[in-house]
Amino acid sequence: MSTVLSNRNLAIATAALLAVVLLAMARGGSHFPALPLMVQLHLISMVGTMALTVVMLTRPKGTPDHRTWGRLWAGLMWGNALFTLFFNAGSSRSGGVFAGDISPVHALSLFVAVMVPVAVLKARRHDRAGHERTIRGLVIGSLLIAGLFTLPFGRTLGRWLFS
Repeated sequence: MSTVLSNRNLAIATAALLAVVLLAMARGGSHFPALPLMVQLHLISMVGTMALTVVMLTRPKGTPDHRTWGRLWAGLMWGNALFTLFFNAGSSRSGGVFAGDISPVHALSLFVAVMVPVAVLKARRHDRAGHERTIRGLVIGSLLIAGLFTLPFGRTLGRWLFS
């Protein structure tokens, strides 16, 4: 495994993104109640998911605690994928909530909704390498890369952070 993509470095990157998200939420907190419920749920559960990701990547694997926290992490990730299926990134009329069109975010949501159960199944089958590859892919793709895209292009967290 490359040093750049070590669990430690992924945990550091996730913690850094979490800090940026928390800063944005602190700056825009007064606007939080005006967000659609699905967006509020998504933001809150993503903060929990990122915090758990840091814990899961830095703590010993295969322990009862790892399995317990992993179940919670998987539930949050899967729930987030479902929340985002109701988003409509291009509609200001609906407040960002799904109004009938499909965007690339929906494809990522479907991918995550499929891959989280795959990761759980691999863990249950004691396929450690497969489980780790799947989890790392989810962390890199759906937390870090997708998370960075919440900052530009006038999206909510970016507006809050940079205004």
